[in-house]
Amino acid sequence: MVVAPKMVVGVALVLVWAMVVMVPEVAATRWTVGANQGWTNNVNYTIWAQDKHFINGDWLFFVYDRNQMNVLEVNKTDYESCNSDHPLHNWTTGAGRDVVPLNVTRNYYFISGKGFCYGGMKLAVHVENPPPPPTASPVKSGSPSIYQNKLVLPALFAVSALWDALIHFR
Repeated sequence: MVVAPKMVVGVALVLVWAMVVMVPEVAATRWTVGANQGWTNNVNYTIWAQDKHFINGDWLFFVYDRNQMNVLEVNKTDYESCNSDHPLHNWTTGAGRDVVPLNVTRNYYFISGKGFCYGGMKLAVHVENPPPPPTASPVKSGSPSIYQNKLVLPALFAVSALWDALIHFR
């Protein structure tokens, strides 16, 4: 039996669609530090961060005046005392638009040196692992377990599309 090119393309598209439907959505968040005010004086970054959940894989985006400020990652002691003498990492690139990956589950501490930390330019965030995927609810007695599986509907669509492709492209 010779397979028509249109049928191969149709089957491939259906399979790609089925894979996309079945893959759970996981997206990192890029947090603009200080929102529309950015990384600057007179912003309470503790209040800004308090209602946010920072997840492993997120990013912090610092926007600031590159001629005056910087972004330094420090330990907790240096964060509390605004000591910028020995940063763990200097994230300052010189453009005033610095992105910091939050790729380890831990506490991060950031300050701006040059005295700006004393004006409130300091941020502490706690990075957590993503929450586990939701667990399936227990199967009620008498209900068929096949419908509890999340693959049934996409698989049904895939089989239907393949059947339709075979009938129309013969």
